[in-house]
Amino acid sequence: MSKAGILFVISGPSGGGKGTVVKRFRELVPDIGFSVSATTRAPRDGEEDGKDYYFVSREEFLRMIECGEMLEYNEFCGNLYGTPKKEADRAREAGVDLILEIESNGAFNVKKNYPDAVLIMLIPESMKELEERLRSRASEPEDVIVRRLATAEHEVRLAPRYDYIVVNEKDKIDECAEELVGILTAEHKKSGRMNDAVNNFLNNR
Repeated sequence: MSKAGILFVISGPSGGGKGTVVKRFRELVPDIGFSVSATTRAPRDGEEDGKDYYFVSREEFLRMIECGEMLEYNEFCGNLYGTPKKEADRAREAGVDLILEIESNGAFNVKKNYPDAVLIMLIPESMKELEERLRSRASEPEDVIVRRLATAEHEVRLAPRYDYIVVNEKDKIDECAEELVGILTAEHKKSGRMNDAVNNFLNNR
């Protein structure tokens, strides 16, 4: 029987560069899986259903919650976001590591369901840097930016509850992604996941 895949949960403030870092991380570790979230918001330009998100109606999303098909979910700016449980179960059963890019409440819910999940908080260097990144996108009104900054402060205050904290410094995407690779490597070498190697040593005399 193969080892269960590890769930790597990456959280962090919106606009903090999670998507860019995770993309680079997946280039460095191409065999790692990536959980596609479901959302009720409309697709943005260039986004594809089933690749970027599962775009579903609010009614379908609520049905999935009612039927226990959501591992975690959250509502922001009137839209629902969540992780279909089948995504995590399928990867774990196949022995494939999986990245889940979700917010803090969802991360803690994943940890509750899968105690061996690894929680990583990815943060910018400062609140000032985060605000500059959000404003440079020029894609959201002022009230949404203010709300995102308030949410960011709340999320980062929860960072001590995570297993790891990684600082995503400006213009250092590669270094940040390599730190994530180091975490993945270290997690696979933890004693609790090396039982097969220990038994192999003891049983082959």
